[in-house]
Amino acid sequence: MGFNSDRQAAPGDAPDTPSRTLVLSDAATLADWLRAQLARIAPATPIAPDPPTARIAAVLPLLYPRDGVPYLLFTRRSSALSRHRGEISFPGGSRDPGDASLAATALRETWEELHLDDTLIEPLGALPPLFTVVSNFWVTPVVGWLPDGLPPLEPNPAEVDEVIEAPVAALADPAIFHEETWVRNGVGRAVHFYDYGPYRIWGLTGYILSTLLALLPDE
Repeated sequence: MGFNSDRQAAPGDAPDTPSRTLVLSDAATLADWLRAQLARIAPATPIAPDPPTARIAAVLPLLYPRDGVPYLLFTRRSSALSRHRGEISFPGGSRDPGDASLAATALRETWEELHLDDTLIEPLGALPPLFTVVSNFWVTPVVGWLPDGLPPLEPNPAEVDEVIEAPVAALADPAIFHEETWVRNGVGRAVHFYDYGPYRIWGLTGYILSTLLALLPDE
């Protein structure tokens, strides 16, 4: 998915903050840190879709170690898709009636897109849901962790043109980020952009990425 959103996350600060350098250089430390942060911001009860007519979806920002360093997985959507073709996204999609939870939705969609076994993935927790104005989706990002690293993938060519692996430290570099205010129906919304190499990460994916990075400790 690569939609624009008008929601913002508001994670709290945590005591006993480890150094940012340590977190960004050690994948297991980052996973433990995010697990604790996501538990702290989890709502006491599920948040109802707003508006109630929004379609329900979930995406999977997926972290894993590469040589001990934390990476984040993205896909470039197939150029043959009817909507949001060629955009950078996290694996995910619409909830099916048979999905037991939104985590199950994110894991099922990841299997369908990348043939990635869900038994290898540990859900760390969920970021605050977002409403996509353009596409009328209420999207919950479920952060996943692959403790044993990324196995070989089999991208579904009907959905995915390319798999993109990015070090979290590179994504957290402020030099690749900028924000714009876009006006729709008279309402201004912040749109976040990350220019990582040849890739522009923006829209819903950019907003989720900014929310995830906001959970990292300050330097």
